[in-house]
Amino acid sequence: MPRVREAEVYRIVLPFGRRSESLLVKLTDYAGMTGWGEALAPHPKTFSRLEETLGALLIGVDWEHPDALPASDPAVDMACWDLWTRMRGVPLAHAIGGDRTSLMATVRLTPDTSAENLVARVNQQVCAGYGHVTLDVRPGWDVEPVRAVRQAYPALTLAVDGGGSYTDDGQLVALDSYGIEVIERPFAAGDVYRHASLQDQVSAAVAVEVRSTAELDDYLTLRAARVLLLRPTAFPSLTEARRAHDRAAAAGWDIQCAGGQGAGLARAATVAVASLPGCTLPCDVTQPPRANQIVTPIVGANAGVVAVPLTQPGLGHTIDEARVHRLAKDHARA
Repeated sequence: MPRVREAEVYRIVLPFGRRSESLLVKLTDYAGMTGWGEALAPHPKTFSRLEETLGALLIGVDWEHPDALPASDPAVDMACWDLWTRMRGVPLAHAIGGDRTSLMATVRLTPDTSAENLVARVNQQVCAGYGHVTLDVRPGWDVEPVRAVRQAYPALTLAVDGGGSYTDDGQLVALDSYGIEVIERPFAAGDVYRHASLQDQVSAAVAVEVRSTAELDDYLTLRAARVLLLRPTAFPSLTEARRAHDRAAAAGWDIQCAGGQGAGLARAATVAVASLPGCTLPCDVTQPPRANQIVTPIVGANAGVVAVPLTQPGLGHTIDEARVHRLAKDHARA
């Protein structure tokens, strides 16, 4: 039975890329076992809230399972799962029901200055072993670059991600003629009817990202998509993320796990969730910069394949605590 002796929370600023922030939680039990969790781009008040409440929530409290604790924060939930599975000597992927040893990965490519430059970048990734590429598209940067990539690579599996930037169907319907597998997040989150209209018009599967099972149920009811873009850290707990997986899979949807940002812990949790049986599409944990990660081994793809750590318990990665302290802008201990 876990019993936390000490809880710590860190706010770190990642040194590369957009210099985004992560919030890390470290739990230590009375035997010295530790568990870690991460929340991405936390609300500015989250650090203060956890600093005030984490001790009362966990210190000296006996609990049988992470689900027995009150919902508080994704980083706390992840740390509890990591500690609980490390104590039992089992990988997190197995503990939540995963059954894969490796995962296919997609690589995400942002817009470029020209379609020719984009094709050259796609070529680099294909040569690196990727068989699935996701192109970020926006109004004004969609049909031409997708056409150029498809002409250069007729057999390459392509997805596009609109990032919620579209307000009408026209260009998205036009993309469907280029053999797109998935159209991710075409419209603003929550616009269920617009997603449903697009899905009725295209052969590609529309993918939606949700933050709760209640939100997912709205899309399921209207058959407004065929793919769930599952970002585990967007849910309050891994159990809730697993519940969304189960509902989407039961409805016959495909599922893609995504979570490439952060310091590595969130990516590791994404890999664990992506090992679930319903996660049928290539996972997205490849976004750079890898140099931001505080874990060993680095979480990422090799030749388009992501390994699921099954020989180590918990999240399956070692934490560089010295680097955590160097990156920390705030640190509190309870």
